[in-house]
Amino acid sequence: MSRSRLGVLVVLLITMTAAPAAWAQLPTYGVGRAPSPDEIKAWDLTIPADGRGLPAGSGTPKLGEPVYVRRCAACHGKEGQPPKYNSAFTQLFGGRGTLATDKPVQTVGSFWQNATTLWSYIRRSQPFDEPGVLTPDEVYAVTAYLLHRNGIIGENDVMDAKTLPLVKMPNRDGFVPDSRPDVGPTARGKAGSRQ
Repeated sequence: MSRSRLGVLVVLLITMTAAPAAWAQLPTYGVGRAPSPDEIKAWDLTIPADGRGLPAGSGTPKLGEPVYVRRCAACHGKEGQPPKYNSAFTQLFGGRGTLATDKPVQTVGSFWQNATTLWSYIRRSQPFDEPGVLTPDEVYAVTAYLLHRNGIIGENDVMDAKTLPLVKMPNRDGFVPDSRPDVGPTARGKAGSRQ
């Protein structure tokens, strides 16, 4: 390697390692402010497996179908199958009994462990082009529709903050605790917490 190339490489490495420290020292220009507790709470959209924090609202599979068609089918297909031209999106229906085969199909009905965390995921990250725009009622309805299409709940079942945590997902026992010492309930500084 020539001296000039070596010099450029050394300067580049020094710049790359020094840049984060320099960015931390940048002035703020007095723009912005710390968010209020209410603003932070509005963005705290994660719902744990036990359903703690589910908001008021409700939905049924029948109410969820038009929301699904309007907001979800473009990526996941009307029948829960992603369009053939784009396999990056997830199949949503079917797949039960395939996880232990050589061709597992991970869907809401075959893979998802908790209905409450499905609700949380939909609320936080769907639809793909406008995550978080669905109302709580729409999220309950879409969740109910997905659960019904996977044969988990009946067509007239109402999903809300009380009924959703009671849904028994087919793969609820398919996950095992993580025994690594740096995660899970035994992780240092996280006594009693569950990941």
